[in-house]
Amino acid sequence: MNDLKQSNIPQLNVEKAVTLLTKAYTRAIEEEDIKRIPSVMMWGPPGVGKSQAVRQIAAHLEESCSKKVNVTDVRLLLFNPIDLRGIPTANADKTLAVWLKPQIFKMDESEEVINILFLDEISAAPQSVQAAAYQITLDRVVGEHRLPDNCIVIAAGNRITDKSVAFKMPKALANRLLHIEIEGNFEAWKRWAIGKGINEKVTGFLSFRQNALMQFDSSGETLAFATPRSWEMVSNVLNCVSDDVEEMFPLISGLVGTAMAIEMRTWCNVYKELPAMEDIFDGNMPPVPQKTDAIYALVSSMTAYAREHKSEMSRIANSISYATRLPADFSAVLMRDYMAIEKGYKEKLMRIPEFSRWVNTKGRYMNGAV
Repeated sequence: MNDLKQSNIPQLNVEKAVTLLTKAYTRAIEEEDIKRIPSVMMWGPPGVGKSQAVRQIAAHLEESCSKKVNVTDVRLLLFNPIDLRGIPTANADKTLAVWLKPQIFKMDESEEVINILFLDEISAAPQSVQAAAYQITLDRVVGEHRLPDNCIVIAAGNRITDKSVAFKMPKALANRLLHIEIEGNFEAWKRWAIGKGINEKVTGFLSFRQNALMQFDSSGETLAFATPRSWEMVSNVLNCVSDDVEEMFPLISGLVGTAMAIEMRTWCNVYKELPAMEDIFDGNMPPVPQKTDAIYALVSSMTAYAREHKSEMSRIANSISYATRLPADFSAVLMRDYMAIEKGYKEKLMRIPEFSRWVNTKGRYMNGAV
C-alpha cells in the first residue's frame, strides 16, 4: 500500500492468531485491564477467515473467562463519519447541540459480559471514516461517546494488493494498531473444519488437493473462486440441501468456480470404491481401498462417521483396529483427525486399549502429536 508496507508484520494462520489473541485478552480480562491490549488489525485476502477468527476468539473467551461475549459487527464500508458520532440534536434548554449515541455503541457494561467491537472492512472505508476510527482504536471514544471498559476493539480489512475495495490507511491510524496478516493454512483449517462438521466430501477433496483451499488471485477477473469461506458455503449446501455432488454441481460451481467444481465432482467418484462405514465401525474389517485418492476419501469418511458416533467408544475402537491396516502415514492422519473431533477427545482416545496399541506401534508417525 504505497509507503505503508505489510511485509514487516507477522503472518499467522487463523488458529495461531486466535490462540495468541485469546491468551492476551484472557490475561487482560483477569487483571481487569482490557485497555492495555492495543486494538488489533487483521489483514488478509477475501475469504481467508478474518471474520471467522473474531467469532472463534469470542467463543474461546466465553470458555476461558466464564463470561458472555457479545460481538458488535460494524461494516465501516457502509458508514460515514456522522454515523459513528451520532445524530445532533438540541439539549433540554436548546442552547447546545448534543449527539445521540449510535446503536452500535449501546453495549452491556456489566461485569459478567465482554464486548467485542469488530470494525470490519476498515480498509474499504473512505479516509474520512477511517479518520473517525482514530479515536475508537486508541482513545476508545467517538466524539462524546466512550466505549465501556469491558470492550475489545478488533478491525479487519483486505490489502491494497488484493485489488478489492481498499483505501490507503493513514499512518496515524496504522500506528495505533497491532497488525497481523492472516494467511491460509490447510492443517489449521482442517482441525477447525472437523470440529465444525464441515462436509466430509469437502474435507476429503481438500485433503487430497490441499492447495485448492485458497485460490484467490488478485489479478484474475473471476467472480467465483475457492477460499476457506466459499468452501464452508459448499459444505453448507451439501449438508443442508443434498450431499449429491452431481446434483449440487451448479451451486458448487457458483461458489468455487466451474473448473474447481469439475475437479471436485470427478474426485468424488472415488466414494463408489469405499467400504460401508458401518462395517468398519462394527468391526467387520472390510478390504482397504488401494488407490491413494480413495484412501483420502476413506479417512475423511471415517472421521465424519466417528464425529457422529463419538460417544460409542467400542465402535471407535473397532475403527482404530481397522486403521492399523491403512498405510502408516494415512493411519496417522486419521488419528490426528480423530483428536480434532472435539476438545478433550484425545484424552478419551487414550483410554482405549486399541489406541494405546496403535501409539506404541505407529505413534512415531504422529510427529509428537501424542
